[in-house]
Amino acid sequence: MALVREQPIYTTRAHVFQIDPNTKKNWVPASKQAVTVSYFYDSTRNSYRIISVDGSKVIINSTITPNMTFTKTSQKFGQWADSRANTVFGLGFSSEQHLSKFAEKFLEVKEAAKLARDKSQEKMETSSNHSQESGRETPSSTQPSSVNGTDDEKISHSPETALLKTENDRLKTVVEQSNTNAKKWETELQTLKESNARLVDALQESNTNVETWKTQLATCKEESDQLRAKITELEAQCQEASQEKEKNAQLTARVQELEAELQDKEQELENLRKQAEIIPQLMAECETITGKLQAAETANKELSDKMGVLQTDVEDSQQKQGHMKGELKKFMDVLEGKIDELHEVRQGLSKLGLDN
Repeated sequence: MALVREQPIYTTRAHVFQIDPNTKKNWVPASKQAVTVSYFYDSTRNSYRIISVDGSKVIINSTITPNMTFTKTSQKFGQWADSRANTVFGLGFSSEQHLSKFAEKFLEVKEAAKLARDKSQEKMETSSNHSQESGRETPSSTQPSSVNGTDDEKISHSPETALLKTENDRLKTVVEQSNTNAKKWETELQTLKESNARLVDALQESNTNVETWKTQLATCKEESDQLRAKITELEAQCQEASQEKEKNAQLTARVQELEAELQDKEQELENLRKQAEIIPQLMAECETITGKLQAAETANKELSDKMGVLQTDVEDSQQKQGHMKGELKKFMDVLEGKIDELHEVRQGLSKLGLDN
């Protein structure tokens, strides 16, 4: 029957939430993903409902009343309180346009429910007035026949009187039932008002919580931006550290090359030192030869007769001495050049050590 008399008039998709019944502050997801949310119209009862089903589970079954209000709490989120279900439903949409369409439909259905309630109240008032008028008219129609009529008239009108009495009793019963129902409705209305007041308080608290959540979200965004900036700065520092490591590796390799060259130069210097140790011997020999030359010259003066023979020896000795002095000078020049190169290498090593 429900499938026949109820027809969907609007359908959309949204994430469904319900207010936490314990805290009345936090939202509890009712669906794991976006589900279909539909407005249904019951032509028999002239009522409207919002229904949503997740698989085989009904997560929303809310009858819309004129007292309900749909509130937009953000660009994509809206909520309404259902006093009969004693909860607050929340819907998260994929866009602001879907939320606006749903809110417009809610207002439209709410106005239709209000018109249906007004018409129902008018019918009930008309029926109640008609019942009261019928109750007042029935005794007046029966009284004259019982007071002023004859026995024959009483007999002839007895079936009609019984029928009117029965109708009067039935109308009285209907009036009493309507009064009883009115009291029940008043009690239920009072209960609904109290529940509505509680739900309004919960709604206000939820709105306050939404503002708090917005503030916390803004703070989290600021902290996230700061962390991102810090991460970028650390990445730049890491990149600089990597470049420094590469430079250090290059410098280390260069130092190793220079150390190898220094060892070669030291080896050459050691060889030159060994060669330099021969120089005193050569100098001694040179001095000895010079002494011999002087002695020869003296002997040449004394022994003029041996001058011819000794002259040849002297010339040979002088040639050898000149040759040895030239060789010695060349050797000293080479040694000084090597010492200067070694000094420059040591200065380069010291400078590289300071830079590193």
